[in-house]
Amino acid sequence: MPRPQTETSRMSDIKVSCVGGVGEITIDRSHRHNSLDVRAAHDLRRAGLALCRDDAVRVVVLRATAGVFCSGADLHYVAEGGDAAELGYLRDSGTDGDARREGTGRGAALGEILGYIHSAIHEIRRAPKPVIAAIDGVAAAGGLGIALCCDLVVASERSRFEFAYFKTGLSGAESITFLLPRLLGWRRAMDFALLGTCVDARRAHELGLISCVYENTRFEEELDVLVAQLAGGPTRAYAAAKRLLNEASGMDRIDEHLARELDRLVELADGPEFAEGLDAFLGKRTPDFRRGDEIEEPGTARESRLLRSR
Repeated sequence: MPRPQTETSRMSDIKVSCVGGVGEITIDRSHRHNSLDVRAAHDLRRAGLALCRDDAVRVVVLRATAGVFCSGADLHYVAEGGDAAELGYLRDSGTDGDARREGTGRGAALGEILGYIHSAIHEIRRAPKPVIAAIDGVAAAGGLGIALCCDLVVASERSRFEFAYFKTGLSGAESITFLLPRLLGWRRAMDFALLGTCVDARRAHELGLISCVYENTRFEEELDVLVAQLAGGPTRAYAAAKRLLNEASGMDRIDEHLARELDRLVELADGPEFAEGLDAFLGKRTPDFRRGDEIEEPGTARESRLLRSR
C-alpha cells in the first residue's frame, strides 16, 4: 500500500494528512452538514484503507469541520436519485444481486453510499492500530455509527449524539444497530433509538457511548496529548489486543450485520415511509408516517411487492 502524503491532500470533500506517524481524515462538507454523497463516501473508504493499512501510520484520527461531525448519507443527493455514473459499487463488487440490496431509485443511491461507508467501517475495525473519532459538534444517524465504530471516541462538551434514523423512516445502518446494544445494553439501546433521545457529551459518556469529554476550549490540546500518547505506544501490542477484544466481544462478526443493515435500509428506502420522511426533511416539516400507505412507491419496488404477495 503506497504511503499517504506527509502534507494534506484532498479527495473531493475528504482531506487526508499523515505527519509523524499520525494519520488524519477530515470530512469537509459543511454545505451539507458533513453528510456524504457517493463521491465523499468513496473517498472516505479510500482514505481509511490507505491510512489503516500503512505500517508507517501508528494512529488514525477521524474528524470533521464546521461544528458537525457527520449526519450520515446526503439526503439531498439521495432525493435527486444520485448520479447514474457513480451507482455501480454494489453491483460490481460481487454481491448476490438481490434486487433489494441494489435498490431502485433512491434505494440505489442510498445503498451505494452505505456500501462505501460500510467498507470504511470494515477497515477501521480491522486496522492494526488505534483509530480515534474526534467529535466537536453533532454526530447523528450514520455519523453516529461511523463514530461509534472507532476504537476511542472523544468529544467536546458542546457535542450532541442522536440516533435520528426514524425521522426519515429508516431503520439504521453504518454499524449502529450492531454497536448500540453492545455499548448500552439492549434496554437502553431500544430507549435511545425508539424515543429519539438526543444526548449531550456528558450524558453520552455516562452511558458508555464515548470514551471521554474535553472542555470546548481545550479540545484540540487534549486531543493532541492523547494522539501523541498512542502514537508513541506499542503498536504491535495494540494491534494484538484490538484483535482479541474484537473476537471476545463479537466485533469480528460486524461485517455480517452490516450486510443485514444494508439490506433492510435499502428496502425501506424504496418504500412509502422513507418517501414521506424524505419529503418532510426536504420541506422542513414534521413527517406524518400515517400517510405512508397513501404515498405511491417507486414502480419497481411496488411491482416486486405485488409479485411476492401472489
